[in-house]
Amino acid sequence: MGLSLAIIIIVIYTSALLLIFMYSLAQLNLLVNYLGYKKQNEEAPKFNLMDPKEIPYVTIQLPIYNEKYVMERLLDNIAQLEYPKSKLEIQVLDDSTDDSVETTAAQVAELQKTGLDIQHIRRTNREGFKAGALKEGLEFAKGEFIAIFDADFLPEADWLKKTVPYFKDEEIGVVQTRWGHINRDYSLLTQIQAFALDAHFTLEQVGRNSKGHFINFNGTAGIWRKECILDAGNWEGDTLTEDLDLSYRAQLKNWKFKYLEDVETPAELPVVISAARSQQFRWNKGGAENFRKTVMSVLSAKNIPFKTKFHGVMHLLNSSMFLCVFIVSILSIPMLYIKNIYGHLGWVFEVTSFFIVSTIILFVCYWFTYKSIQGSGFDNFIDYIKLFFSFFSVALGFSLHNTVAVLEGHLGKRSEFVRTPKFNINNLKDSWKGNKYLAKKLSPNMILEFALMIYFLFGMYSAVPLNDYGLFPFHLMLFLGFSFVFFNSLTSKA
Repeated sequence: MGLSLAIIIIVIYTSALLLIFMYSLAQLNLLVNYLGYKKQNEEAPKFNLMDPKEIPYVTIQLPIYNEKYVMERLLDNIAQLEYPKSKLEIQVLDDSTDDSVETTAAQVAELQKTGLDIQHIRRTNREGFKAGALKEGLEFAKGEFIAIFDADFLPEADWLKKTVPYFKDEEIGVVQTRWGHINRDYSLLTQIQAFALDAHFTLEQVGRNSKGHFINFNGTAGIWRKECILDAGNWEGDTLTEDLDLSYRAQLKNWKFKYLEDVETPAELPVVISAARSQQFRWNKGGAENFRKTVMSVLSAKNIPFKTKFHGVMHLLNSSMFLCVFIVSILSIPMLYIKNIYGHLGWVFEVTSFFIVSTIILFVCYWFTYKSIQGSGFDNFIDYIKLFFSFFSVALGFSLHNTVAVLEGHLGKRSEFVRTPKFNINNLKDSWKGNKYLAKKLSPNMILEFALMIYFLFGMYSAVPLNDYGLFPFHLMLFLGFSFVFFNSLTSKA
């Protein structure tokens, strides 16, 4: 390996590590915010829902597409929400193309007989996908406030009573709640997804919101002020994460968001890796698309302070961290050999210890979010250590898949909104087999994921002749992560 090529590899490797380090510092700052947060919910002005004059009109939107396994559960649950029927409207925004249309229509008709104002709304096409459905429903929504639930969410009966009152503050455009997980312990895959989402819904959402930094409506389990949606420019379908897009446009126009960590809205996690793949791809590509669309508006905004801009940029770059991690992973083996060949470049490897610092920071941050939901204590800490390294390994295993998504987003390659199949999994006994919505084709990335599994096995072997075991744990996690993703994709078992 020539010196010029070695220097190029070192520069790219170090640059990616520095971006990861900046991201970890941003997470550490969010942790400080999170730990210092004094709950202000009690002091906030609220509607008195005991006074009929103060009860606002609410529209619930249920955007659905081919959800035959969960529709009955969804509609039964929404019908149980405690709110005056005279002030409540439900829109079933049904873009389905399968036989679920008939069963949904029949159930809606039965619910209408109970006096519920519920409408089954069909479009002639799926233009704009979910964003298009929400926008069309908004045109004739009666509510001043718009609650949105995806098909796998099961809000508690008093959900509206816990959320609607905060809109008495006329500056609040959105109230968002924390996601719960009805099938957290179904498998290692669901445990890892729950772990990552819990970190987002505690550390990140509270850490940003408590200091007035931008957060995002999470696409579901929240309520918008209708005026806020319209003022921000309405729903747009030009990214795969229309929720993040509208959130930033609204906050750039000075609308405030209220995040309620204490209000949990249970939902179902994907139990099959193909479903997790489609969800991860959509979220990560959408994040990159929104960076491309929004970052200059954030940087040039006159109405927000520098720290909010910094956290906004890091938030929009969230998914791009997978690209950085993938670059570091791929180049880590050449770096082993560069270190062995060019001994005078040893100082570079001292600098790259940033990666270890970044991991330690994330380990500390995620512990605080884990114990806020699961509890502290020695046994829980041991469980946390096992789960953290499982999460870390599987996240590394998803890095190729998510890097492809991020690159497509940054390069402006358009793609269809691919929904995440729902399974109606409530406990360990429920099975996902036979689900008609499962992807029939294996991901083409699997061939590369198998190759990377072998590549990182070679990285582990390389430690022996080079007598350098510094990166051995990293290569072991990469090997385990890519093995997990490859074999689970091959067998379609979560």
